[in-house]
Amino acid sequence: MKLLATALFSVTFGILLGLSFPSLWIPKRFLHPDIVARYDYIFIWDEDLGVDHFDAEKYLHMVKKHGLEISQPVLDPEILYTWQITKKREHVEVHKEETNEKPERCLDPHQPPCAAFVEIMAPVFSRDAWRCVWHMIQNDLVHGWGLDFALRRCVEEPAYEKIGIVDTEWIVHQSIPSLGSQGKEEDGISPGQGVRDRCYMEWVMFEKRVNEAEKEYFKSLKVQTPSNSTTLH
Repeated sequence: MKLLATALFSVTFGILLGLSFPSLWIPKRFLHPDIVARYDYIFIWDEDLGVDHFDAEKYLHMVKKHGLEISQPVLDPEILYTWQITKKREHVEVHKEETNEKPERCLDPHQPPCAAFVEIMAPVFSRDAWRCVWHMIQNDLVHGWGLDFALRRCVEEPAYEKIGIVDTEWIVHQSIPSLGSQGKEEDGISPGQGVRDRCYMEWVMFEKRVNEAEKEYFKSLKVQTPSNSTTLH
C-alpha cells in the first residue's frame, strides 16, 4: 500500500514534506491529483500533532475496513478540541456521527459538523476524494476555513457513510503557537482576534463560491439546486 503524507513544518511519516503554515498553498501547488495518483491515500496534516499513539498502517486498515473515503484519527479527549465528533470514543473502531454536539450546530444530523465531517487539521483522503478536494482549495483563502464543511461533496452519497473518524488510532493537538500569538495589537484588535476575523471572512467567501459553483453546475444539468446548505457561522 502506498501512502503520501505532507506535514506543515515537520514530517510525521510518509514521503513528501510540505512547508507552509497556515496556508494550503503547498498541497494545492505541488500535490496535483495527477502527480500523486500513484498513492492510495494522501495525508494533509498540521505541524502541531503528537503521533505517539498513531500507527499509519493500522489506521489505513480501519479506513479500508469501514469504507472511508475521507477520514481522520480521533483527538485525545484530555486535550482541547473544537468539534464533538473528533473526540475519542471507547470500544469502537470508527464513528461517523455525533449526537452530543450543540443543538444549534446540528440542524441536520446527517450533515456537518454532526456527520460527514472531519476537521481540516488532520484529514486523510483517498486518491479519488483528493482529486475533488484539490479543486476546492482556494489559493487566496489561506486559512482553509469552511473546507471541512464542503468535503461531503467529494464522496458518493450518502456522504455520512463515506466520511468518518477512526477511534483505534489517535493524535494529540499540541497547540503550538501560531499566527494568532504573533504580531502586535492594531486599532485595539489583538493579533489573535485579527486572525480569527480573517478566518470567518474567508469562510463566508468560500461558502459563497461553493454555493455559486454548485448552482451553475445544476443549472448546466437543467435541474434544481438541492437545498443542502451547511452554513454555520
